[in-house]
Amino acid sequence: MCALGPGIWALPSVWGTPGSWQCFWWWVVAVGVTVGSGDPWMSAEACPSPCSCSSTRISCVDPELGISSFPVLQSEAEMENITDIYIANHSSFSSINDKDLHHYKNLRNLTVTNSRLTYVSKLAFQSNLKLQYLNLKDNNLSSLSWRIFKHLNISYLILSGNPLHCSCENMWIKLWLGEEADTQELRCIEDGGARKPLSRLTLPNCEVPMATLSPPKVTAIEGVNVELFCTTSGMPSPELIWNMELVTNFVIETSGQFSVLRLSNLSSLDHNKKISCTAENIVGGRESSLLLDIHFPPKITKLSDAIPDHHWCIPFSVAANPAPDFKWYLNNEEVTEGEYIMTMIYDITEREYHGCLQLDNPTHLNNGLYSLVVKNEYGRDRKEIIAHFMHKPYDGPSEPSYYDVTSDTPTLDPPEDRVAVYVVVGIAAVAFTGFLLMLVILKFGGNSKFGIKETAACLVILLGLRSVGE
Repeated sequence: MCALGPGIWALPSVWGTPGSWQCFWWWVVAVGVTVGSGDPWMSAEACPSPCSCSSTRISCVDPELGISSFPVLQSEAEMENITDIYIANHSSFSSINDKDLHHYKNLRNLTVTNSRLTYVSKLAFQSNLKLQYLNLKDNNLSSLSWRIFKHLNISYLILSGNPLHCSCENMWIKLWLGEEADTQELRCIEDGGARKPLSRLTLPNCEVPMATLSPPKVTAIEGVNVELFCTTSGMPSPELIWNMELVTNFVIETSGQFSVLRLSNLSSLDHNKKISCTAENIVGGRESSLLLDIHFPPKITKLSDAIPDHHWCIPFSVAANPAPDFKWYLNNEEVTEGEYIMTMIYDITEREYHGCLQLDNPTHLNNGLYSLVVKNEYGRDRKEIIAHFMHKPYDGPSEPSYYDVTSDTPTLDPPEDRVAVYVVVGIAAVAFTGFLLMLVILKFGGNSKFGIKETAACLVILLGLRSVGE
């Protein structure tokens, strides 16, 4: 066997030495696995010395090179690419604090096992929204707050091998894991030191709180005032929290487990907004919520120039609740919708309708002033725009007028081009006549008994007759 030390990536320097080819093939296999995996390992300079790193994974398992916190790579971009972190066998690793994992925004799988982990901050995973797998097995955790996972969608949580206390603070683990608590053989330590299955933990005055919001539904007109009431219950006594993001002005008055939310001058911008009342204690939290249903008159927020697409389209956006009626007018005459012209709604958001007046192959007859009128039971709105689809046929100089034979006006002299035609025809007629006369002279002039004189006399007679005819 060849020695693979720090020079594992170096080719054998002497090809003829025994085992050199064996080393070469080991090198080929190692490079092939690395390249084939598509996950090349970082250089020693880029990765902290106690760990090994690839472009997506960090592994720290050597107990001799102990770590006390999460490794930090050279750049934030490198840390954002990491999806897996595996830490094991580090007796100095005792806590996960607020900012330790701040730059690992794409972290999906985290393992911290067989270490001395005793504390996990409630904000430890505030930046790790993609975290799905968390393995904290065989550590020193006595308690863990459910608020750590409040904003996460954890699929796998492994906690076996920790000295969990049989306390109200850990009751949520039993409720959340269900039968999985027995599968992991989770146990908790009672005050006397006895260990009992977590699935059998029962404690007095330790229950998930409840929240009740009334009325359960709000339907109101824009501009009115509304009151909402929230009542909570549970042991230990829960905290009451309102959650909302509103444009409407509001005031909250709380007394014990009862609270009032007063909304004044409801804004249509808050239509379909969520309002929730939450009760939280160390066991868990419950929420009661509703969506505001605010009625208001329609408002045309956009009416744009016609654009050619698969069909011509006059785009519009209309805010309204309830849904409005749409009517179009062309030059103040109502448009009759049908197969070739129709109102199309392509998208509906919380409070707006987005669509267009669709026209299939419009002509010059569709040009003009378009008016959109929208209305519901609370009001109406109107907007106008000019649309031009096609020029009118023969939209240019008028055609020339010609001479009418039935007219009483004097006949006009023919244009110059007609005179030229007459001249050419006349010349051709004279030439043809002369050609015929030459044929007659050649045919009869030599053999005629009349002789040359007689022939000339005939020619003179013929020319005279032609002159008379003209």
